[in-house]
Amino acid sequence: QMELEALRSIYEGDGCFRELSPVSFQYRIGESGDPKAFLIEVSWPETYPQTAPVISMDAFFNNTISSAIKQSILDKLMVEVEANLGTAMTYTLFEYAKDNKELFMANQPVNTVTSVSNSIAIGTPNVPASKKKDKKEQLSKTQKRKLANKTDNKGELPRGWNWVDVIK
Repeated sequence: QMELEALRSIYEGDGCFRELSPVSFQYRIGESGDPKAFLIEVSWPETYPQTAPVISMDAFFNNTISSAIKQSILDKLMVEVEANLGTAMTYTLFEYAKDNKELFMANQPVNTVTSVSNSIAIGTPNVPASKKKDKKEQLSKTQKRKLANKTDNKGELPRGWNWVDVIK
């Protein structure tokens, strides 16, 4: 209970932290647009903290990360769990992951997302983006009428339309 209250107060207002249930938490390491960001899920078993918490990286957010890198992150986190067994360690695990994010993701290729999207696009013709026509802004009838009243039959504004009347 004390660790639960501590986590709630520490991560209050933090967009990276999410409490799924009173015994299950998620924390996003890195910014949401960062290709090297990942999500850790920690669940407490009945006998926590005497037994190790269940650490998972199976969230959809982590689909771009290779399974070898996920396993290496989990292995490094389990070493940290063994060192802290018997104490409240959820905060420690999240901070350890934040501090070592670059080390964990060193071998992660940045362009993994493009390969996923390319495999989905198989079977559809490749249309270059330059061939898409941008829609022109449509004018209402009154806007067209006002424009027509200002211009002559060629669509040009009359000579002196923006001159200042000094004699007034």
